[in-house]
Amino acid sequence: MRILVIGSGGREHALVWKLKQSPLVDKIFAAPGNGGTKREGAINAMTPADDLDGLVSLARREKIDLVVPGPELPLTLGIIDRLRQAGIAAFGPDAYCAQLEGSKAFAKSIMAKAGVPTAKYAVFNDVEAAKNHIVKFGAPVVVKADGLAAGKGVIAAKDSREALQAVEDIMAARAFGAAGDKVILEEFLQGEEVSLLCFCDGEHAVPLPSAQDHKAAYDNDQGPNTGGMGAYSPAPMLRATDAGKMVDMTVRPVLKELAASGHPFTGVIYAGLMLTSDGPRVLEYNTRFGDPECQPLLMRLGGDLAQIMLDCINGGLDPVNIQWSKQTALGIVLAAKGYPHACAKGQVIKGIEDAENIPGVKVFHSGTAVKDNVLVSSGGRVLCVTALGDDLAKAQSTAYTALEKIQMKNSFYRRDIGNKGIRRLAAALE
Repeated sequence: MRILVIGSGGREHALVWKLKQSPLVDKIFAAPGNGGTKREGAINAMTPADDLDGLVSLARREKIDLVVPGPELPLTLGIIDRLRQAGIAAFGPDAYCAQLEGSKAFAKSIMAKAGVPTAKYAVFNDVEAAKNHIVKFGAPVVVKADGLAAGKGVIAAKDSREALQAVEDIMAARAFGAAGDKVILEEFLQGEEVSLLCFCDGEHAVPLPSAQDHKAAYDNDQGPNTGGMGAYSPAPMLRATDAGKMVDMTVRPVLKELAASGHPFTGVIYAGLMLTSDGPRVLEYNTRFGDPECQPLLMRLGGDLAQIMLDCINGGLDPVNIQWSKQTALGIVLAAKGYPHACAKGQVIKGIEDAENIPGVKVFHSGTAVKDNVLVSSGGRVLCVTALGDDLAKAQSTAYTALEKIQMKNSFYRRDIGNKGIRRLAAALE
């Protein structure tokens, strides 16, 4: 098989790395890819992830057998529909289903029809109406841009002043462009977040092991929201024995609703959950692998990813073909100083080989490029240093030991990835 992976981040590097292990795969292309995909032997094609005409042309020209979009944008733009029309197999949902991620208002409407538990909310397309709602009902409240904002369009406002400013920034100042045409004002939920991902073939959903992301930029969940500063799997707050029940509550009803609309969901559906004292609530859906959750999850995957994707596309998903390591995997994002805002690029990166010489360590490239045979940074999130361990504490220790061997000026990382899980495990033993 000849495979095309769309995207340029750490998730896409992880997908290339895992797909390369399949005996079904002969050659992999990445569009546009990064320094990491190139090091895996993929052919980087300089076609942007949002250039649907260019991507379809590339797939035809290179006789691609399977296309795997990594990020959300090409999915919401309809790349799967375009590829299907061209007779090319593709792993992911059509544009209708991708609205689950592309429009939070659409996702809320589907949840309401499917009976999925979620936070109370109101949708506004008028700035003053949204502000009046905040004045009337107060805070705390979560302010969300309706559309795609690279994981940054969510503001958990602690007081009315912060909430009003968030509405102003999103809708009037257009901080996230067209994503701010509407805002969702949502009930502020207390609890712990966990990620539940499932492989889906249109009818069936097979859960992946649980994972926990760390959205805030700095330690102790301080600072602005980011695309994710680190993740680990499994997450002790969602036990494997409870996964089936959680899928029945939060994923399968949505699959049934979408299929009834004539759009069966194939690919990966990601439910971001808040575990509250009143039970789980869905915060959001993504319609692809999360980044950085993808990196530790694929480190633990023992099955053939290419075959699993084909089974999803062909409606023959079988849990027997999906195995997982009993080890824990933990990934830490190394970011450029200033992220998630403006940050310097072109910083030289050294020490990756030393890090990967540590058993169980893989360094995934999130924002790198090769210039004059030198690896440099090309984005805000630069690397995801990922390690396997027999338990969470060992995976954490190994990942941080590996990270210390990497040198890049003007960089930073969180030093508490996995701490919440370690505390929960310790409390369970008391």
